[in-house]
Amino acid sequence: MGAQWKAKGKELAANAKGKLFGRLAKDIMIAARAGADPAGNSRLRLVLEQARKVSMPKETLERAIKKGAGLTGEAVHFEHVIYEGFAPHRVAVMVECLTDNVNRTAPEMRVLFRKGQLGVSGSVSWDFDHVGIIEASPTRPDADAELAAIEAGAQDFELLEADEEESGEGGAAQFYTDAADLDLVCRALPAQGFNVNSAKLGYRPKNPVTLGAAELEEVEAFLAAIDANDDVQEVYVALAG
Repeated sequence: MGAQWKAKGKELAANAKGKLFGRLAKDIMIAARAGADPAGNSRLRLVLEQARKVSMPKETLERAIKKGAGLTGEAVHFEHVIYEGFAPHRVAVMVECLTDNVNRTAPEMRVLFRKGQLGVSGSVSWDFDHVGIIEASPTRPDADAELAAIEAGAQDFELLEADEEESGEGGAAQFYTDAADLDLVCRALPAQGFNVNSAKLGYRPKNPVTLGAAELEEVEAFLAAIDANDDVQEVYVALAG
């Protein structure tokens, strides 16, 4: 789980495809506000790379760029909101939303947090670091994640467990960077034998906790309900493992 919670299970993954495209479209629209040309817009370039990795339809991708850059005449008004609080068993959670209607999203979050506790701004963010998060796969057998992290300028790394449902290369790693160095590290990793699969700014827990099986199941159900909300972009949770 680490910094970013992800739904588990084949059925959940299949059902999440459309939601993933919707989230990426929002990210593309927000990034494209600074310009429709990825060559001069590092944030847009990173999101587009992630969209292509998951085979987002080209038409959907291009429409999101044009809409975000104001080339279609449509107004894009998304507000970035972060909700902080606790899942069951006092597990710290940060929920990142992009919404076109905070008056709709706020009460929905209050309902979703009933089995936990919704906090005020700053109630748990002090226990997370704002970092760049890069998932990358090795492109050669001798690629070493620790050496790659040092040479590329990453602050830390974690080896990721292989997903049995995916046929990609093993040995994938998650690299953590200073928030300001995300694009620089992304550009440096290929020379160190790692291909960037996704890159974004996010939150990493300083003090992740370990739960028993029954408690973990309860927390997973809570997180799945939050993640299913259409306005939710990312869910960060202070869970170890």
